[in-house]
Amino acid sequence: MASVLVDSNILLRSVQPAHPQFPVASAAIADLLRRSVDLCVARQNLVEFWVVATRPLASNGLEISPATVAGEIRKLRKVFRLLEGMPGVADGWERLVGKHLVSGKQAHDANLVATMLVHGVNRILTFNGDDFNRYVSVEVIAPASVLTAKP
Repeated sequence: MASVLVDSNILLRSVQPAHPQFPVASAAIADLLRRSVDLCVARQNLVEFWVVATRPLASNGLEISPATVAGEIRKLRKVFRLLEGMPGVADGWERLVGKHLVSGKQAHDANLVATMLVHGVNRILTFNGDDFNRYVSVEVIAPASVLTAKP
């Protein structure tokens, strides 16, 4: 399996032991790492992780202190390859949102896809597969499917 971008929802669930999706998120990451899959994150994933993790519980966040989240970000950067910004991402994003008539929050997903494509990554591990189905050049991988796949 080639490189796989790990979506923000997977990252967030993997640090929430009490969340129902924690076991499958954590196991999928561990299984892919055991298979030596190149797991990646985009800078946007780290920003989204920070935003949700530090946001108050009342605002659908995790209410974790910024100092603790900074430590988690450092751990993530040791495990996952960071897809840094590169020329072409903005142009790719603009083409994607225009071609697929993307509106609202879905523009963030289009930015992830543009980042992936510029870096030659065409697979994403996510709980929100429907958000990426419009992009035929991207293969969506559900965490549960990793656990049922044969190595």
